[in-house]
Amino acid sequence: MDSEDPQERPDDVSNIINGLERYNPEAVGNLEDYLRHQCENRYTDSNANRTLLKLYQLNPDRIKDEVITNVLVKALTCFPSPQFALALHLIPPNLMAPNPRAELPEAISKLRELNNQLQGAQYARFWATLDSDDLYADLTTDIDGFEDLIRGRIATLVSHAYREIELPVLEQWLGLEGQAAQKFVSETAGWKVEGATVKIPRNPENEAKKSEVREDVNVEMFSRVIKRAWEETV
Repeated sequence: MDSEDPQERPDDVSNIINGLERYNPEAVGNLEDYLRHQCENRYTDSNANRTLLKLYQLNPDRIKDEVITNVLVKALTCFPSPQFALALHLIPPNLMAPNPRAELPEAISKLRELNNQLQGAQYARFWATLDSDDLYADLTTDIDGFEDLIRGRIATLVSHAYREIELPVLEQWLGLEGQAAQKFVSETAGWKVEGATVKIPRNPENEAKKSEVREDVNVEMFSRVIKRAWEETV
C-alpha cells in the first residue's frame, strides 16, 4: 500500500501537487473531489491530502470541517505511519482549540485518541473506544470500508510478527467474534484455524533468520589493553 504516491492518482492532481497550482485557491475543489474519490474507493493519497490542507491554511475562507476530519480518518487507515501527525500539524491551531460553539476541536481530539491507540498497537482498546461514542460513527461514515481497512492493516502487522496466535487474542485485536472472526481469518487473511490457534503462513517478515555476529579482535588491541593495565598498576 503506497499512501504517499498511489497509482490511482490522476494526472490533473499530479500537476497540482508538483506545480504552481498547489498555491492556486481554485485547486481546492479538485482536491476535495479527489478526497471524496479516495473515501469511496478505499485508497489514500496522503501527499494530495496534505496539499489540500496547505491550501486551507492559505485560504481559511474555504475550510470545511468535514473535509478536515475525512483527511484525518484516511490518515488513520495508514498506520503505523506518521501520516496522521503530518496532517494534524497542517491544521491551524485556532481550529483545534477547545470551543463550546465548534464541533471540530472535539472531533480532532477523538480521532487523535484513536490514532494513539493504533500507533501503540492497542487494538482491543481501539475497538472499544470506537464503539463507545456515536460521534465516531459520524466521523467515519464517509470512508467506505473503514473498519475493513483497519482490520486489514492489523492483519498485515500480525502476519509480520507471528507464525501462530491464539484465536481469542486475535478476535480482540480485530474487533470480531465467533463466525465473523473465523470468516475473516480464513477468507480475508487466508490463514488457518486449528482449534483455538490461528496458523499464519511463513513469509519473509515472520520467518526466523539465523544471524552471525563476528568480532574482529587483533593482537594490537590486546597489547593496548595490557599496556594500559600495566601503566595503572605502576
